[in-house]
Formats: sequence, C-alpha cells, structure tokens
Amino acid sequence: MRESVLRIFQGRPAVTIAAVLVAASVAGCAGKAKKPTLVYEERPVELLYSTGADRLDRGNWNEAVDYFREVERQHPYSEWSRRSILMTGYAHYMGNQYAEAIGDADRFISLYPGNPSAQYAFYLKAICYFEQIVDVNRDQAATEQALAALRDVVQRYPNTEYATDARLKIDMVNDQLAGKEMAIGRWYLKNGQTLAAIGRFKAVIERHQTTSHTPEALFRLVEAYLTIGLNEEAKRNGAVLGYNFPGDRWYVDAYRLLNDNGLRPAVEPLKAGAKRNALERILSKDKEATLAPPGERKAKKGLLGPLGM
Repeated sequence: MRESVLRIFQGRPAVTIAAVLVAASVAGCAGKAKKPTLVYEERPVELLYSTGADRLDRGNWNEAVDYFREVERQHPYSEWSRRSILMTGYAHYMGNQYAEAIGDADRFISLYPGNPSAQYAFYLKAICYFEQIVDVNRDQAATEQALAALRDVVQRYPNTEYATDARLKIDMVNDQLAGKEMAIGRWYLKNGQTLAAIGRFKAVIERHQTTSHTPEALFRLVEAYLTIGLNEEAKRNGAVLGYNFPGDRWYVDAYRLLNDNGLRPAVEPLKAGAKRNALERILSKDKEATLAPPGERKAKKGLLGPLGM
C-alpha cells in the first residue's frame, strides 16, 4: 500500500503533497477494516485553502471541511484561518449539517465580533434556521428562531445584501407562522371550539396582516361570529375583507354568507376574483439563492465565491 501511495506523488514536490490515505489496519489482516482517515503533512496555507475551495466547488462538502479545518490547525493565527472558519460553516451548510454550520458561525462571531465578515456569520445562522422550517402541521420552533435571526440581520446590517435577502425570507416566515395559526384555527372551528378559533384568526389579522392568509382569516372570523350569533362583528369583519380584498374569492364567499344571514355588505365583490389568496408564497430552500461567503462573485450563478474575504 505504501508503494502505491508513493506512486501517486511521483513527480510532485514534497511540499505540495495534499494528503496521505492511511489504512487503520494492516493490509491482509483478517477482520473488518476500519474507515480510512486523512493524515496531513504540513503544507503552505495557500495550498490548503485553495484545495478546500476546490472541493467546495466540486460539491465535496466533507472534504472541504477537512481542508479548511486543517488551515486552522496548521496556521491558527493567519488571515487564512479566519477565512476558513466561515468557509467551514458554508461547507457544513451546503451539506445540510445545520447545527455544525450554526456552531461555526457562532465561533466566528465570538472570535471576530468587529470583523466586517461577521455580518455573513449572522446571515448564515439565519439561513440555517430558515431551512429547518417544517410544514405548518408540525412544531414551529425553528420558524421562530429563523424569524428572530433574520430580523437580527436586518437590524444590524440594514443596507447590506444580506439584509435584502433576509427581508424576503422574513415575509415567507411570517406567512408560515400565519399558516400555522390558520391550521389550528380551522381545527378549532371544525370541532366546535369557536371562541378558540376566533382567537387564532384574530392573531393572524393582528400579527401577520401582510401575509397571504389575511383574506381567509377575515372570512373565517365572519363564519365564526355568525356561528355564535355576533352578527355585527361578522358584518364588520366582512366589511374589512371587502374593502381590502374586493376581488378575492374569500370575499365572494363572505359576501354570500352574509347575504344568506340578512347582512348584505355595502361592497359587492369584483367579478375578477378567482384566487383565494392574492399572494401565494412558498418557503424557498434553494441553496443556489443563498449568498456564499464574501469574496469573488461567480458570474455563472451570481453567488459570492470563497476567496477575497
């Protein structure tokens, strides 16, 4: 095995040797062989870093992490070491290892809180929480964490590209939280717990009124108030729905429901109304839309590349 390894590096300077694969068990030894590990020789920092960047470009996330960590280990006080912490976090993120990526970002913030690249560390944390958001029928802990982290990016760095992306995702997160409230409210309404349902629908109006769920929330309030005989409240919410969303299908339903109960609204629905929600959003988890660590831009994808931090 040693001879085969030596053949790999024939003709190359010793200083450029990237890694030597060492088997844990002796060749020919009986029994199950252990997983090989990479044992690194001391090498120039530029070589280590560029090799890690190359592995990142190729999508070999774990190998990229190994090389960037080796930069830190061999050259702990260099500028390259600082860069490598963020690159390690980005590689972990690309490999869907969100907890590890958040840990890397926190480490960078702790070590270099005043560095301009700290803004990217805050952004990376927020994106990691964002991509762990689950559907509205499950616990939304990650959604709340994502919202807080995204708002933190906007507040700290309002005029950056990170804040621009964070604002878009904040809208999506609010839509997700509103969707959760709506799902619970519908369940309460279906099971006869009308007052509990009203509380959920009102929460959407009060906290998430700019989301795509607002028209339905107003309709559900009309429906719920009529159920318990609060006709004036039903009529008031129907008027708000008609004034703000006259062409929405939810107002068509509310208008019909109020008419059936002798509470004809003043505003008639627009005939163009076809969609239930004027704005339909989905949570985007496309990693190509996520900004990479600061540096050279990749013209082909419009992303920030790994160098020049």
